[in-house]
Parts: sequence; C-alpha cells; structure tokens
Amino acid sequence: MPPTYLMLLWHMHQPFYKDLAEGVYTMPWVRLHGLKDYYGMVAMLEEFPSVHATFNLVPSLVVQIQDYARDTARERPYEVAFKRVEELDADDREALLTSAFQVNHENLLSRYPRFKELWEKSRATDLPTAARLFTAQDLLDLQVLSQIAWFDEIYLEKDPTICLLMEMERGYSEEDKALLRKKEIELLKAILEEYGKAAARGQVELSTSPFYHPILPLLCDTNIASESNPGVRLPHHRFRHPEDARAQLAAAVELHESVFGQRPRGFWPSEGSVSDEVLRLAIDQGFEWAATDEGVLARSRQMGFHRQADGSVAGGEELYRPHHFIADNRTIGLFFRDHQLSDLIGFVYMRMDPRAAATDLYRRIQAAGRSTGDRPAIVSVILDGENAWEYYRGNGREFLRNFYGMLAEDGPVRAVTASEALKLAQPGALPHIVPGSWINANFDVWLGADEDNRAWDLLKEARDYYAQHAQDPDVDPESARMARQELWIAEGSDWCWWYGPEHSTANDEEFDLLYRKHLSNFYRMLGGSPADELAVPIKRPRVRAVTVPPSARIEPRVDGEVTNYFEWLGAGIYMPDYRSGSMHGAAQLLEALYYGFSDKTLYLRLDLGDQFLKTHPEFEVRVNIDGDNRARLHALVNQHGVRMIEFWKREEPLLVPLGTGDQVQVAFGHIVEIGLAYSLLGLVPEEQVRLQVSIWVNELPLQVLPQEGWLILQLTEDLVSW
Repeated sequence: MPPTYLMLLWHMHQPFYKDLAEGVYTMPWVRLHGLKDYYGMVAMLEEFPSVHATFNLVPSLVVQIQDYARDTARERPYEVAFKRVEELDADDREALLTSAFQVNHENLLSRYPRFKELWEKSRATDLPTAARLFTAQDLLDLQVLSQIAWFDEIYLEKDPTICLLMEMERGYSEEDKALLRKKEIELLKAILEEYGKAAARGQVELSTSPFYHPILPLLCDTNIASESNPGVRLPHHRFRHPEDARAQLAAAVELHESVFGQRPRGFWPSEGSVSDEVLRLAIDQGFEWAATDEGVLARSRQMGFHRQADGSVAGGEELYRPHHFIADNRTIGLFFRDHQLSDLIGFVYMRMDPRAAATDLYRRIQAAGRSTGDRPAIVSVILDGENAWEYYRGNGREFLRNFYGMLAEDGPVRAVTASEALKLAQPGALPHIVPGSWINANFDVWLGADEDNRAWDLLKEARDYYAQHAQDPDVDPESARMARQELWIAEGSDWCWWYGPEHSTANDEEFDLLYRKHLSNFYRMLGGSPADELAVPIKRPRVRAVTVPPSARIEPRVDGEVTNYFEWLGAGIYMPDYRSGSMHGAAQLLEALYYGFSDKTLYLRLDLGDQFLKTHPEFEVRVNIDGDNRARLHALVNQHGVRMIEFWKREEPLLVPLGTGDQVQVAFGHIVEIGLAYSLLGLVPEEQVRLQVSIWVNELPLQVLPQEGWLILQLTEDLVSW
C-alpha cells in the first residue's frame, strides 16, 4: 500500500495590538498566548524526534513577541497585574478585575479553586463595589493566579518556581509576584529561540505570512471578491494596490531572515486567501510553496470532495497531493487543507477523551490516505496553533502527546514538513485558481457587509492621502515611514474579521477603536487632520455569540440523545456568550444551537443548561421559519419527552394549523432534536431559509435565538465551508 504523509501546519497569529503613536498595547493576547501556547507547541515536539511539522509565524506576531521578550512592551493589564497592591488606585483595581477574568473558565480559571472563589466574589455585586471589597490579599492572589492560569504546561509541570507558586494557590506575597514576572520574561524570551532550535535540528519548517496579515487578493484588487461571489456588495471605492501586497511579502521575508537566519521557503497567505495575482507575487519573492483550503481547489477544479462511509474521500486523488500553480513557465507548490480533519481539532475533539480523540484523528488520516489509489497521499491539516487549546483539558497537551506518539511509531502515517512533502508525491497542475479563502472559498467575511465596506472605504481614503502627501518636503522621512507602517497595519485582515455580522467578541469596542486610531495616527504622522468619520464607531453593538456556519450536510438520528460525537459534525453552531456585552447576567438557558440540513430535511438541535432543566421540568420550544414559505413549530416537552407538537404554515393571509405525520420529528432526552421535512415546508434546494428559535415557560418567552436577528441557512447543492 502506498505511504500516507501528514503535512501538519500550525498557524501562529495575533492581531497587531500596539498603538504606534502611544507605544502602548491595547490588549494582552500576544503576551498571554505567548505564555500559554507559542513556546510549548514547538518545545513538546522534541519528545517525538521523528514527527516533523510546519509552523507559520506571522511577522507582526514575531515583532510583538520580541517587544515583550525585551521587556519594553507597555500594556495596561500587564501593568495592573504586577503593580504593588498598595499602589493600586480605584481605576487600577477595576481594570484588574476586568482583565483578570477574561480567561476560559472551565479549563483555566476553574483549575484553581481560589481563582474561582475570587471570580464568584467579583460577581456578587457591581464592578466598582467589588473592587472596593477586595482585600489586599485578594488582590495579590488575583494578580498571581490570573497569570499562572495562562502559563505553559511544561513550566507548570517542570519549573520548580512555577510549581511552587501553583501549589500555594493563596497567600501570595509581593516577592512571589516579582518572581513570577521574571519567569514570564524568561518564557517569552524562550519562544523564538525554541523555534530556531527546532528548525536547526530539521524537525520543523518555519514559514511566514505577509507582514501585518492582510488579505492579499483584496489588497491587489477588492473587485476580485465578485469573482468568488458575484452577488457580493463591493465597497463604494475600489482598492487596488498590488504594490502594497508585494511590499508586505518582501518585509516578511526580510524579518524572517533576520530572526531565523534563513529565507522562508513557504508562506501561509493570510486566511488562506489566494488568487492568480497573489501567487505571481509570491513567485517573484522566491517562495516555493503556499497553502489554502480544499474549497478553493474544489472551485478551481470544478469538482467536489465527498467523504465516504469508510473514511476515504471521493476526489481524494486531487485533494491529497500538492499542485503546481504555473505562471509564465514559473511554478509555486500549493497545498490544500482538509477542512474536516482540521476542524475536528479546532471544534470537536476538545469534548472527547484525549486518547480517543487522537486515535480517531489518526484513523481518519489513514482512511483519507486510501483515497489516492496507488499513489502516495499528502494529507494537509492546517489550523490555528493557539486558539483551540484553552477549550481542551490540560491545554490540549494530552491530546497532542497521544497523537504525536502514534505518528512517532513506525506505522502507516508519517508526519513531514511542507518542503519535505513537495518531494514525496507527483504534483497536479493548476494554470488558474479561483480566488478565495479558507472560509467558504470566498472573501465574504472581510468584504460586503456595511461595516466591512465602510472600513475599506476609510482605508482607501487614507491610501490616496498617502500617495499624495508622503513625499511632501515638509514631512519628516521617519514620520512618513511610520505612516506607512500604520497604513500596512490598517490593511490587516483582523479588523474586518470582527466587522460585519459573522464574528463578535468581548473586545469589539477595543478592536474598532484601535482600527480607527491606526488611521488617525496615520494622518497625524503626515501632518494632516484625521477625518471626522474616524470618530464614529464602525462596529454596531450586538449580542455576543459564537457562530460557525454549516460546513457539510448532516443526517442525524432524531432521538433526543447524543448518539455519537459525529452525527452533527458539519452542522452550523450558534453559542451565546453570557460573559460579556448585553448578555451578561442573562439566564443561561442554551449552551449551543446546532442547525443544518440533508437533501430532504432541516435539522435543529438545542443543548440546554443543566440548571435550566432542573428548575423547568416543562418548557416549550418554538421554531419560526421565515423564508418564502413562513411556518411555525411549537413543541411542548417535559422530563418524560415530547408532550405536544403543533405546526402552522402560511396560507395567505393566515397561519393555518396542519397535520404533520412523519414529516416533523421532535425528540427530547438529554437534548432537543428536531427534523422538518422540506416537503412540509414547501422548500426546495438552493433556497435561503431564515430560522429563529425561542424557549418559553408558562407562555412567557425566556430567550430568543439568535437575539440579534435570524440564522441564515442556504440550502446549497454543494456546501463548502471552513
């Protein structure tokens, strides 16, 4: 049987949080993920010498790590975490209580009973009162525990100083806190050194991204978004600056070479975003490979990749090999990410036993490898290297050690770097690639919504101003250089990731303000006056929630039970965030709402909180469907199951009750599961459906989902997502 090779790429990235004009970091996430993820993710590979991997380090992350490692970074949460308690004023105390608890509560905060105790004390009243009620020892314990919670597992296991501080858990002194700060600097200094050592011994390959993580195809031309999605709403003003894309790539190569002593062979285009023009620019810079998502290959080849019952993939002979993009007799290798395998790590395995999850992943990679017939298979698994782990117990280390241990055995799957993989399989050829990203093979996350387009129009105005004034004789050359940096930062992908309806965070306001500050700084550096528009928030306030769109068709068994972990794999997920925004303090009824479809049926699943189920033995679920054919479902359920089902359909001008037969399925055991047949709803494939679900008790609505409007479900024939 031909060999199967795993090309595993961990993408390390954070937005650029530093306000260049003030020299201050507005958010702490580079430092905190530096403590928790960046060092250990590469250091643990030393335990498995035969396991090779690729790490993509975004330059703007690298320079921020360097700033912290030099102990020159200024950051408000950092300051209040280590300030002497007797010097904390009222504002400092409130800032500490605000930042200290912005942490995963299940796996990081709850690991330390004293930390959880302080959290509960902070919630007993409003923030100013809680800040006054915290004793000096409370504040000291909170300062130390809020840092230890983010510390790398290797340090928690092996460093004597950190082990001692971890075991104390309460009664910390100012001396303990000072010692902890030294350990933070030590760990932050070790990050880039560890990557350099792993690369030097040949176990890892280090790749890069454009400097400030811009969406390169959109920098080259925002109009290209309409090739991926002809219906997308473009900004009012076209942005077309391929020279900026070229410059950000060149700057990335220069930094990488200066830090690691060699040029990068490959790069991960920000968000996997590619186009013909971008790949030509990459070839000009000497890159040998790049990577993106399988959805881009599917559209470029005009084919689909369908998972079979045995785990193999129809079309896998194309998916599981590199391709050469060909331009003017020059080539660059392309890898295409298996989105299902990558998303299992990102979204599913944290809910499983670590060894069982690792075993399942290994077996799925084996099965994928059987898709190529008698040719070697290159299976590409690519995802963020930091964001998923706080949702795993032990920061995902048990899962990774089990998985790496299986790869280290002399088995059917061998883990290789990207450059190694290029030499191990006969590549395909691609003369043209349909532009797209790793999310839905288009650019809709970053362009099209009103907020996104406004951000692009403000960026276009700034770029035009730069072209007109950067060379003015009264502009200092250093100021012009700094203005160019601010412009490049504003070109980054992260701002429009949070603009628009797709994503939201507890830090929405901070992200919005920081984007507008970067542009305001830009004008001031060139001697101009920022436009009044930059004082107006772009981001509209909304309920915070995590929304993941459907990525594959589903056909779960509607029995009210979690039959297995995978029957809802591919469904969309809506998870309210009760810890921030207008949802703070709301009754935590729903843990998650899953939604998806087969070729005949719409499916919904509601995971309700344990406390709600204990206090409400009977409740009602209502589903409102407002497409071209409006319909409603009411289902009354109690601890014994489903007590009543009623269904109405719009027959102008009234909603008329209808019998349902087996066209409506509702079941309740540990979860609520619903199946609604297209035939009853009058729906057809390709139709867009709007869904809204509400929870009622005693004829009173307790919660509507999503509170911000509707879930949009497109019944597409070939569904491709990230």
